[in-house]
Amino acid sequence: MPRRTLALLLAALVVLTGAAQAQATGYRYWSFWDRDGDRWTYATQGPSLARPSDGDVQGFRFAVSEDSKDAAQPEGAAEFAVICARTPAQDGKKRVALVIDFGTAADAPSGETPPARRAACARVAPDATTAQALASVAKPLRYDTNALLCAIAGYPEKGCGEQVAGGDESAGTESAASEPRKEPSDDGPSLGLIAGTAVVTALGAAAFWQTRRRRNG
Repeated sequence: MPRRTLALLLAALVVLTGAAQAQATGYRYWSFWDRDGDRWTYATQGPSLARPSDGDVQGFRFAVSEDSKDAAQPEGAAEFAVICARTPAQDGKKRVALVIDFGTAADAPSGETPPARRAACARVAPDATTAQALASVAKPLRYDTNALLCAIAGYPEKGCGEQVAGGDESAGTESAASEPRKEPSDDGPSLGLIAGTAVVTALGAAAFWQTRRRRNG
């Protein structure tokens, strides 16, 4: 009987863990990155606030991610000297290298195909923001009412930071286009965590009961 109980509890734990993973929610959006040496770091300011310096490299990536910790990074060449090789320096201007990665077909909204990733050198005023630099090389840009960047070079045509349920990355809702992307809540433990804890507790109790029975036997 104890062995059967343990087997059932272990099976329940596996099922609950899978259910918790299935409930994971991602967001389809453009993430913004700064190049630091030979690696990308998630930008701490939005493109409308960031003011890059001459010689900086910045990137954008369209993808489905749960949050900044698992966000996909831009791919492709990211060297300033390479991207801006054909854009000579000019007095009173700064040059900013931009890497624009439109992502994969798996992350694309239903019915849309991501363009090929590209790199461009923006030559703009010294006080220009990243958004202004981006607008000079990748129009049209689209923003929502909260100034969230929704589209670069017209991609995607619809949607803006919409939620995408786990396992259904092509079923975004257009209603989220007027709202800024929201990070997953950290207000409390998830249902999967609570259930998993209960199962682990039950497993411990069953093991203790079995050991005690053997000693008494």
